[in-house]
Amino acid sequence: MSEAHNKMGLPYHGQMEWSIQPASRIDAVSYEIRGTLAKRARELEALGHEILYLNIGNPGAFGFRTPETMRQAVIRNLQRAEPYGFQMGIFPAREAIAMQFQDRGLKETRYDDVVIGNGVSELVDLSLRALLEPGDEVLIPSPDYPLWSASVVLNGGRPVYYPCPPDRDFEPDLEALASAITPKTRALVVINPNNPTGAVYSKETLKALAEFAKAHQLIVLADEIYDRIAYENTDVVPMATVVDGGVCLTFGGLSKVYRACGYRIGWAVLSGATDSAKDYWEAIEKLAALRLSANMPGQWAVQTALGGHQSIAELVAPGGRLHLARQAVMDAADASNELSLIAPKGALYAFPTIKAIDQAEREKRPLPFTDQDFAETLLEEKHILVVPGSSFNFQNHAHFRLTLLPEPDQLREAVGAMDEVLGQMLGR
Repeated sequence: MSEAHNKMGLPYHGQMEWSIQPASRIDAVSYEIRGTLAKRARELEALGHEILYLNIGNPGAFGFRTPETMRQAVIRNLQRAEPYGFQMGIFPAREAIAMQFQDRGLKETRYDDVVIGNGVSELVDLSLRALLEPGDEVLIPSPDYPLWSASVVLNGGRPVYYPCPPDRDFEPDLEALASAITPKTRALVVINPNNPTGAVYSKETLKALAEFAKAHQLIVLADEIYDRIAYENTDVVPMATVVDGGVCLTFGGLSKVYRACGYRIGWAVLSGATDSAKDYWEAIEKLAALRLSANMPGQWAVQTALGGHQSIAELVAPGGRLHLARQAVMDAADASNELSLIAPKGALYAFPTIKAIDQAEREKRPLPFTDQDFAETLLEEKHILVVPGSSFNFQNHAHFRLTLLPEPDQLREAVGAMDEVLGQMLGR
């Protein structure tokens, strides 16, 4: 026993007997996108191996630059960015976002319907913290972007999943959604364009989701961070434009469309029957005030980003780098013996199917291996990092997600390596 403990009459347990235990709710949180596989990839990289990171949609890591006009907007306003700002965001940024919504047909949107945060991730957390009581349920698509599930759990709620199966091209199963509602359901999450599948929902599907939410008095939480990233002239319909009589909170930001992940600027826009959400909006403002303000330098890029030349259109058009990358993955999957792919219509990802596992699951027989096994083997043997599909709260183990950000030739070779690994695992 130490002398200090002895004088104070405190029990002494010894250094090795004492440990700080994390909160139990953390056990229910999973984020494999930056989890154990990513940790192993860094270990391999430290040993001298070159890793192809296909796990994260991080444009700057693959040579995509934030538009010069946005960089200049930040530089020219650095002096104005040194103090804290208003908790809901600076006026020029909020006004620009409101005007974008007005251009989309939401004529009643005003700057005070907008809150700016440190990326969409922070605003997802704030919006759920302002909404949920312990045990409240949130309807989330499966597969989902796991931040949504984690944020529900961390704010005392329970995620309830509605399926978006491959046989519907990953669009929601509306009948299954109807069976998931309970008296505890508070919100409906819609991710469109979808991460991880690349699906872009039809207007009819979005209208059905909006009517369902209205009928059950649910707030619609519309994650539209990829709203301008769509291929082959696919029309992305803003969820807020089809919510009639209900309440919609739409999330967007600079990270993906404007290739400015590090700026950490996202926004949420309240629309629809906003009078019924006054108390909720005030709660969000109170939480925003607790964190003082969002990143100030990045906010000065918003007005320029939304009002200037939309260079993303060139990247997703035929001949553009993202379009070519998508085509390279599609062509390689078509040539593969072991993979199939539903063509992504939007976002920055492909979600291929491992045929052997898919067939085993359909036939209700033992799996030859799991998506996790495949991802681990691919990393160890080919030094390619992907994310298992089951990491997106998807019961099907026959998928994995890869980003479309590398050069087309890199992606073509990577899919070829995946095909080779799967053939080896199947003993072909």
